[in-house]
Amino acid sequence: MYQHLRKALFALDPERSHHLSLDAIGAAERLGLISLLTKPVPDDPVELMGLTLPNPVGLAAGLDKNAQAFNGLGALGFGFVEVGTVTPRPQPGNPLPRLFRLPEANAIINRMGFNNEGVDYLLERVKRRRYSGVLGINVGKNFDTPVENAADDYCLCMEKVYTYADYITANVSSPNTKGLRDLQFGDSLSRLLHALKEKQQELTKIHDRYVPLAVKIAPDMDDEAIAQVAKTLRDHEIDGVIATNTTVDKSSVANLKHGSEEGGLSGGPLRERSTEVIRKLAVELSGELPIIGVGGIFDGESAAEKIRAGATAIQIYSGFIYRGPEVIREAAAAIAKLHKGRVVDSRASD
Repeated sequence: MYQHLRKALFALDPERSHHLSLDAIGAAERLGLISLLTKPVPDDPVELMGLTLPNPVGLAAGLDKNAQAFNGLGALGFGFVEVGTVTPRPQPGNPLPRLFRLPEANAIINRMGFNNEGVDYLLERVKRRRYSGVLGINVGKNFDTPVENAADDYCLCMEKVYTYADYITANVSSPNTKGLRDLQFGDSLSRLLHALKEKQQELTKIHDRYVPLAVKIAPDMDDEAIAQVAKTLRDHEIDGVIATNTTVDKSSVANLKHGSEEGGLSGGPLRERSTEVIRKLAVELSGELPIIGVGGIFDGESAAEKIRAGATAIQIYSGFIYRGPEVIREAAAAIAKLHKGRVVDSRASD
């Protein structure tokens, strides 16, 4: 069914079809129609950052920036849904056009630029929560906030969403906000994480509730940078890491229509690189904090691949655009099979 629907959606401008799809998913959930459109997703509970996921397949941030359809998206079978990135103040993002499909490569290039209605708008939507799975809220800085003052924006968003989020993600890796990726490295990352952990501790005391904090990183780092980021995450006792965001390396799609557009590349071409970053992170982190794997997940095998590389859970974005709800079930089934195989192997060795 989705393949027929996709033809109609792909005939439209990408951003227009994006908004129409979210509206339709939201309406279907409110009308109780989601169950008619999807197949059951296997139960496969997983512990992540102290939270219990119904299954380890999540929706990556960026699809539902303003939390307008997260109830419907969750009802499709995702074990966790991450909304945002949200900023303190509303902002329009970068000029149109800014979203491009590359169907020959199962890829997307975007330069959205954190377009969103602001954290207060998102909260009004989140307060209408019916989704029973785990909800993450991804936060960032406004485009006109100087990088040296970025912690103020992140902490303000954290303070506002703390009561409503099951976990919070600090996005320091989008390539579409000038200077943002500078926050991933050295003293800049250390100062930001110090401020965020202080705010987290303060809010934990106020609300008597601990909300885990994850950090989303880019794939465009060499081994030394990955090791340094891992050390900084450990030193500041961050609860989890999401690997990875989009890549600025578009050499694999340079010969395709839209392949030279500015922005971050996601989808099929990112699969191998994101898996390699996960594998290297897993070695550096030695199990001290969990990894959520993202990048190029289009079927069960590419989902299981991320788990074998060291991820505890995964998130999907482009795969959902190209394959629809079926990819959720396939990914969850493959990971559940992998988990069952590990149980059998463990028992066999006892």
